[in-house]
Amino acid sequence: MTDLIADLLRANLAASLAIVLVLAFRLPARRMFGAEIAYRLWLIVPLAFAASLIPAAEAPTGTSAPSPSLSIPLMQPHAVSFAAQAWVTGIIALLALMAFGQWRFLRRARAGAAGPAVVGVIAPRIVTPADHEARFTPEERALVRAHERAHIDRGDPKANAWVALFQAVNWFNPLVHIAGYHLRLDQELACDATVMARRPSERRLYAQTMLKTQLAATPLPFGCYWPAPSRHPLEARVAMLKQARPSHARAQAGFWIVMALSGAAGLSAWAAQPPSPPHVRWLDLPNQVAERHAPATVVVISMTSEQVKALTAAAR
Repeated sequence: MTDLIADLLRANLAASLAIVLVLAFRLPARRMFGAEIAYRLWLIVPLAFAASLIPAAEAPTGTSAPSPSLSIPLMQPHAVSFAAQAWVTGIIALLALMAFGQWRFLRRARAGAAGPAVVGVIAPRIVTPADHEARFTPEERALVRAHERAHIDRGDPKANAWVALFQAVNWFNPLVHIAGYHLRLDQELACDATVMARRPSERRLYAQTMLKTQLAATPLPFGCYWPAPSRHPLEARVAMLKQARPSHARAQAGFWIVMALSGAAGLSAWAAQPPSPPHVRWLDLPNQVAERHAPATVVVISMTSEQVKALTAAAR
């Protein structure tokens, strides 16, 4: 259990450093390469987290690798047990809170008081408020459907479910929750950019549609709601519509930069682990067996017949 807690803390350290990196670069990346590339930056966080859990390189034979349990101040068994119980309790509590928020949103959606949004993970579907047709023109409704379909086509509901699970497992890390909030905003901006790439002449109408959409007051942990539940993200989304779409070459450069950063972050998180202790390999066993069963040295003693008779008589 101590090793599990140590691995969890080490993975959170790697994820926290990755989150700080993404928070620092997401705005410059959005301006230079577009909202879709900025959204992909968040791939760095799970890659760094997962890479830190991959078994480390083996220490050279004859050296002793430091024990992972020595890297955290949880040496007492009761402290380890308390930390494990608190961790599991936090996971259950946060998942229960998310389930309650999901239930509240679905109840409001059934009453026609929530949406537009995408709900569901395995089979996502679009929900709209009861006054959807009265509030929006046919052109605006087409834009709303295009936005929600872009979420479904990209697999954003499944991504948000993984984000919610990641937040639950790492509930004690405030940076994880900050990352979850900004990831949702970047996801909406990327979705806006996708729709505008297909409908470049409807930017003004798209902005008007967002302003007419009610702000979601009820959180939706497992799904995509439009727009994000606060004033500032809505302003950021409207402002982004004024920006010119980056060229194809710039977008491709941004994609490969994100891939390189993701690979570097994962490799750095894996290399930062303490080396694992050496172990016996199967290929070494024949040599060890041969050494263990090496022929013994035979000593030949020459004796005369009289000496043999004397030794025999003495033995009797």
